[in-house]
Amino acid sequence: MTSEGADMRMQTSPDGCRGCDELARVSLSRRNLLKGLAAGAVALPAAGMLGTGVAYADPNATTWDGDTLVVLSLRGGFDGLSAVVPMHNDLYPDYERARPSIRVPQNKLVGLDGRFGLHPALGMLKSWYDSGKFGAVVAAGLPQPNRSHFEAMDEVEKGAPGSAVRNGWLNRVMGRHLCALVPLSAIQLGSNSMPPAFVGEQTALGMDSLESFTLDGVADKGEERFTAAHWRNALTKLSNRASAPVQAATGMTLQALTDIATVAKSNAGTGYPDSDTGRTLCDAARLIKSPMPVKLITLDVGDWDMHSDLGRHDGGWMRNNLTDLGSALAAFAADLGPRLDGVTLVTISEFGRRVLENESGGVDHGWGNVMFVLGGHVATGVKGQWPGLSKSALDAADGDVKATTDYRAVLAEILAKRCDADPADITNVFPGYRGTSSAYPGIISG
Repeated sequence: MTSEGADMRMQTSPDGCRGCDELARVSLSRRNLLKGLAAGAVALPAAGMLGTGVAYADPNATTWDGDTLVVLSLRGGFDGLSAVVPMHNDLYPDYERARPSIRVPQNKLVGLDGRFGLHPALGMLKSWYDSGKFGAVVAAGLPQPNRSHFEAMDEVEKGAPGSAVRNGWLNRVMGRHLCALVPLSAIQLGSNSMPPAFVGEQTALGMDSLESFTLDGVADKGEERFTAAHWRNALTKLSNRASAPVQAATGMTLQALTDIATVAKSNAGTGYPDSDTGRTLCDAARLIKSPMPVKLITLDVGDWDMHSDLGRHDGGWMRNNLTDLGSALAAFAADLGPRLDGVTLVTISEFGRRVLENESGGVDHGWGNVMFVLGGHVATGVKGQWPGLSKSALDAADGDVKATTDYRAVLAEILAKRCDADPADITNVFPGYRGTSSAYPGIISG
């Protein structure tokens, strides 16, 4: 323990936590939290009859030779300090003092680079770390703290915090860098509502799952008047009387139904946990392994808003959630096999949590966080400039881990090194971001 931090006290959850009551009521599932936010995603005419929201990117585009990019959002404010812990003897005492009942004991941590260790519930990812397929960037986040779930989430997904920009960073990736997406190239899994990152002129496709991507109103086989074939025939005839864009949209919709149905019949990978996270990542792997031209996939893992009862390292809320997340990521990597070399998965969250444990055995909204990267070309070692957890090192106003790495630097490095983006692309995707390649944390190898 440092004498400098001896007068620090545990804090209770602040009154008026903006957004927490709403999150508790609606849950962090995309199907509830983000319903109706995708005003910029243009639904096709047939979308009202689909078990999904359907929209497409510009088919008149150049090819994209880069990785398939998977963006996994950890909704609710992920506590990176529970997942990746400063374990070196010079670093651990400040952490231990700040979290007396929810800390991970030093001898239980899964060591990474001598400075940091994984929560034991993420131990299944250690072999992927050792093989250069998994890594972490610590103390990453928005350039300025924002502790409102909805405001921070909006800023993160716009990729231009503090600006009046209304479209999302992935939409700008599609419009500027990729300019290459064709139908079924950009997909949101786990919900039929588009994430804010996809909102804008370019469009993407959303679905709860591969199996659920069907026409609504299709009857059982015995009721021949309402079969899928009848619906397809009716939609085709109706669209033939409409304008050319409507005809094209209907044709793409019907083709999407055929293509997704084919992927849904493919063999699912093994080893995934029986959870929303496991099922969604399994669907993502099936899409990546299919002949379909999928290049962007977004999905969510919610339930991280742990103001109370976070739990011990060997049981409880955090341990259970991390076990689910780690098992799903490890299964995803194993499922893809050699195809992982052409995939980069990155995690984001709206903010981290405060360093100090509160009186309810949880942690309140904070700032700096951890970002995970999983893929074929991940650099060895935990990246990012660690500010420390002593009183003088923390954000003075609220005792948070400082964000020493702008989260956009991580995304920019992935786009530049794995998705074939040039400096002009990065400037357009992240307007107002002044970072250059020298600001990249070095999470991507080669």
